[in-house]
Amino acid sequence: MREIRIMDQTLRDAHQCLWASRMTTAMMLSVAEKMDSMGFDGIDLIGGSHFDVCVRYLKENPWERIRLMCGKVTRTPMYGMVRSRHLTGFDIVPNDLLLLWTERLIANGLKRFRAFDALNDLDAIVPLLLHAKQLGAYTIGALAYGHSPVHTDEHYIQKTRELIERTHVDAVMLKDAGGLLTPDRIRTLVPALKKVMGGLPLELHSHCLTGLAPLVYLEGARLGADQLHTSIAPLANGAAQPATQTIVRNLRDMGYAVNVNDRLVDEVGDHFRKVAVQEGKPLGVPMEYDAFHFEHQVPGGMQSHFKGQLAQAGLSHKLDEVLHECARIRGELGWPIMITPLSQLVGTQAVFNVVHGERYRVIPDEVKKYVLGYYGALLAPVEPNVLDRILANGSQSIPSTPIPPEPAVPALRRKYPNMSDEERLLRYSYAGTQVDEMLAAGRMQTEYRFGNPVSRLIQEIAKRPKLARVYIQKKDLLLDLRKKPQPAVD
Repeated sequence: MREIRIMDQTLRDAHQCLWASRMTTAMMLSVAEKMDSMGFDGIDLIGGSHFDVCVRYLKENPWERIRLMCGKVTRTPMYGMVRSRHLTGFDIVPNDLLLLWTERLIANGLKRFRAFDALNDLDAIVPLLLHAKQLGAYTIGALAYGHSPVHTDEHYIQKTRELIERTHVDAVMLKDAGGLLTPDRIRTLVPALKKVMGGLPLELHSHCLTGLAPLVYLEGARLGADQLHTSIAPLANGAAQPATQTIVRNLRDMGYAVNVNDRLVDEVGDHFRKVAVQEGKPLGVPMEYDAFHFEHQVPGGMQSHFKGQLAQAGLSHKLDEVLHECARIRGELGWPIMITPLSQLVGTQAVFNVVHGERYRVIPDEVKKYVLGYYGALLAPVEPNVLDRILANGSQSIPSTPIPPEPAVPALRRKYPNMSDEERLLRYSYAGTQVDEMLAAGRMQTEYRFGNPVSRLIQEIAKRPKLARVYIQKKDLLLDLRKKPQPAVD
């Protein structure tokens, strides 16, 4: 009986898709030990967007999150991820910073390391994977899946073979961030990859944006995929991964062994359902099949962003036009996969084209850098007339030939001589006072409490003795609390 292993995405990609990465460390720590006992092959914990949200919005130190979680999860390997050429934003960063970031992820307890490039440009990720392997990590080379004329089986065969030869990775992952894989495509792609992989494990990662991912997973397992990435319902489906509970049940019905503790999975699912209710966060629900998604390929979170942008401009009726424009731009720009950062630059250009009523009149710097090769080698040429408009209308201060960034770590250490490398990396990534504000927020909350919202509010107010007055009004309810005046001292 062949075993199919399960990688958990609840703590990384699931809440990134459904909760805009707003899961706090306390929400995770409350169930960390249970998750460690579930039998997962691994637990994915953190990527660049989570660092961004931790610092800017949650005011939590992301490095401390890693240390706390790795202190609780001691049997199941935890994963960290680096997006090539970038850390937490869209700017190209020096290679020595990427190597240091990789080193600190591993040093803080993440035993497995994954790297990917949106263009599948292996030159960008090979140094990171080799460095991680030298540091003793289990390495996974991820290839981004795209649905286009250039993302053929031959492309993935070539990239997989080259990836293995250059890095000796421990596993290969097919990363379908757009939920674009279909059962028909998986029937040719998985056997082709397994043929060149020898005995290396193949990880399959997809999203439920078209509703096809559960079928893709089952067919992928049948054809040789070794590990499937799932999320625990209710943080599953929608824009996230297939539900662990459903995939495990179906795999067992098909005759596969799956080493997952169903009772603990359900208990953790109940925990996050209660969290969602208390915090007013959405629950994942199955998506209907939408053929239009294969045309525009815009991720669910970006569609929500488009709606907000267009509504502010009084152009909500232009949403379908923007989505069609995304599809057109992808073809003109050489079929970039709609994955960060390429999805953002395609989407921004589409909004500008529609809002301004003239295509490529306004060019974001990132789009010009993309066509010039700053983000890596393009898989197909940019259409000549479009290239001409981008070069003419884009910023003339951008050099036509990419200039590799100068090493930054030595200067960073000189600038901040009495800091850890972890804090230095945060200060490089976040300008102004953002890191100071995160540190000023104090000790990270490590226990998540359920209870009456009013009692929780009062408890939080009581922790702030310097407050002189609290005034809260909701409809006809008025709460006005004032600090008791102290008696005069003679």
